[in-house]
Amino acid sequence: MDQNGSILNIQNIEVRYHEVILALKGVSVSVPRGNVVALLGANGAGKSTTLKAVSGLLSTEDGKVTDGSIEYEGRRIHNSHAADIAKQGIIQVIEGRKVFEHLSVEENLKVGAHLRTSGSVKDGLDLVYHYFPRLYDKRGETAGFISGGEQQMLVVGRALMTEPKLLLLDEPSMGLAPMLIQEIFSIITKLNEEEKITILLVEQNAKLALTVSSYAYILENGRIVMDDYSDKLWENEDIKDFYLGLSDKGGKSFRDIKHYKRKKRWLT
Repeated sequence: MDQNGSILNIQNIEVRYHEVILALKGVSVSVPRGNVVALLGANGAGKSTTLKAVSGLLSTEDGKVTDGSIEYEGRRIHNSHAADIAKQGIIQVIEGRKVFEHLSVEENLKVGAHLRTSGSVKDGLDLVYHYFPRLYDKRGETAGFISGGEQQMLVVGRALMTEPKLLLLDEPSMGLAPMLIQEIFSIITKLNEEEKITILLVEQNAKLALTVSSYAYILENGRIVMDDYSDKLWENEDIKDFYLGLSDKGGKSFRDIKHYKRKKRWLT
């Protein structure tokens, strides 16, 4: 993808855990301002590690960017403190619906308000309740007792309270019923289109991810094996085979397909 106009540029990064475990190998991703970009791949492919490299959360797991660079709005941020990165407008919604279970829904939302630089807390709450009216109805309830779908809405709403410029979403559909997934992704699309929030999305539901994103990257074993505009990937027979279950080629790794070998997608 053309890097001109991109809010985030990840250039050939290498990530290691505990100084020895190589998790990412030469990964490059460009996220244009105002767009939704998806990272696809199986469990363990390196999707979440990529997000944590951007948000600065690698250090919590003894991980580090050991090569390459990450630039946000033209400034290098790799291996910066997570708090400093968040203050610049990069907010990650971690997978697993991490709510403060003993606080109320509204108290959870107010936690995100400490990063606001404009407007009041009330302005932030009004915006969240506009996009997530169900949270308004539940605002006085204990967060640990609301449904899984409502908890997912809550963590996205809490991130919205921070006035994010770049939102990193990690598996927002995980463990949710299909109707709730559609509702949440509809809201995510509106946040991008109406609030102009740039989104880097990690999602195992490839069909859904390709529907809401403009561009997508596919990771396997810590490497980018393919990237293209989402509508083109949607029509790709190998993508249909591996991620959408719409082809009859049989389950193989990208590494097994000569098409990708001819393109020399794999690094050695």
